[in-house]
Amino acid sequence: MSNKLELTWVGKEKEYNIEPRILIEDKEKSYSRSNNTLLESIDINDNILIHGDNLLALKALEPKFTGKIKCIYIDPPYNTGSAFEHYDDNLEHSTWLSLMKPRLELLRKLLSDDGSIWISIDADESHYLKVLCDEIFGRRNFIDEIVWQRAYSPINLKKTLSRAHDTILVYAKNYASDFTLNRLPRTVEANSRYKNPDNDPRGPWTSGDISVGPAIQSNIYEITTPSGRKVLPPLGYSWRLSKERFEEYVKDNRIWFGPKGDNTPRIKRFLSEVKSGVVSTTWWPREEIGDNQEAKREIKALSLDSSPFDTPKPERLIQRILTIATNPGDLVLDSFLGSGTTAAVAHKMGRRWIGVEMMNTVYTYCKGRLDKVINNEDQGGITKTVNWQGGGGYKFYELAPTLIKTDDFGQEIINPVYNNEMLAAAVAIHEGYNYNPDPNCYFKQANNGFKSYLFVTTNHVNHILIENIKLSLKEDEYLLIVCKSYDQNANDSKNIIIKKIPQSLLKKCEFDVDNYNLNIINPPIYEDEEDEE
Repeated sequence: MSNKLELTWVGKEKEYNIEPRILIEDKEKSYSRSNNTLLESIDINDNILIHGDNLLALKALEPKFTGKIKCIYIDPPYNTGSAFEHYDDNLEHSTWLSLMKPRLELLRKLLSDDGSIWISIDADESHYLKVLCDEIFGRRNFIDEIVWQRAYSPINLKKTLSRAHDTILVYAKNYASDFTLNRLPRTVEANSRYKNPDNDPRGPWTSGDISVGPAIQSNIYEITTPSGRKVLPPLGYSWRLSKERFEEYVKDNRIWFGPKGDNTPRIKRFLSEVKSGVVSTTWWPREEIGDNQEAKREIKALSLDSSPFDTPKPERLIQRILTIATNPGDLVLDSFLGSGTTAAVAHKMGRRWIGVEMMNTVYTYCKGRLDKVINNEDQGGITKTVNWQGGGGYKFYELAPTLIKTDDFGQEIINPVYNNEMLAAAVAIHEGYNYNPDPNCYFKQANNGFKSYLFVTTNHVNHILIENIKLSLKEDEYLLIVCKSYDQNANDSKNIIIKKIPQSLLKKCEFDVDNYNLNIINPPIYEDEEDEE
């Protein structure tokens, strides 16, 4: 009997053999100073906005970005009973889990070894999601769950409890002994607790209890205060310091006996000696990182044409996540981009970002919001906190259509919209090559790093073409030719292999599937919340 805990549901065993699509840059929508063309490859240093089914998009990112993402934040559709076209209790739970599983598996591949994933979720599915993530990421990689106070005012129409929080599950890619998260900056309020009543040259300090329990017998001894008062640790406790160590602290003026010298001793802790930040707790109140109402005000202040999002996240929430999980220049991914908050905050904080959104709101909302950030026309959210002054850019990509279609006669054919360049780039992904055309050699369109090259052509391959290629191919180089047709006796070289398309690709994946959204018709929604007065 296995000790591994797994979550089971109807449809879990289904495997999605996802087509690896290429991404096509829409230069009219890109907001960047770069002049790179699409198929010269995506630059890992670019900010990237992608429109399309997010499972297909994640698969498209896999060849270039596996192991490159430092932080993933996702806010997937919550299973509230209205996120799916057909609601049927257990069936709906199964559908939701089937939506999440393949996406989480791809997201794990994209994470860097020192990366982490942060997932917003509510109580309807958080416990199921926890077990699923334990299975995919490994229970040992679970960092913790954060409770975020998303609402303040109770819903008085509720007959039981008015839910005021969401959960954020946090997992590391590899929670080894050296995995760490950043500390939060110390606040003015935290620093204000440090005073200097005795004018210590080391500066402001605060004091801490010198007793500790359970008692350590060797550390139970009598202390005489400067006023002559004798004190012992409380019953069941001992002093934190040995007698010898305590005397050293007294000589170094690290023990405080109170202004009159007759208080129970306390240890002085200096502000100059504390670490530069504080470890975040798992309770995030709205006063610190905002709530849904704050997020709605931020969205409204952008003055975009429409706002179809009922539950955007406040910028301060994403800022805290990125502060803890990333450093400037790190790459952040949000594959359920929604209102674009993650990309906007990452941009303002100097992180690189990739955002994926399947809805057309990517045109009407996400793009408009990010353009305002770049133009310094977004003065809300964290703009003033981080002193954002505008700048930067991004590239806008569409998922390419499927490579292989079925024609009117039931035959699988190469999609006619594919030109030679697109076809070569797509086949390169399927065959495990990096599309990088050699400007000096027409048949070296892609390589795999081992002196092995790929040549994709829609022309018929005959003996004459092979002989011409052999003249330029070195003895230690190898070539895979993928073509629509070829003479059976055309190739007599051990360094050249010929395959036909589409036949050679048909078993590699499922083609002509344009979305895996499982009939999601709404973004995550909550019950109507009462507006704050």
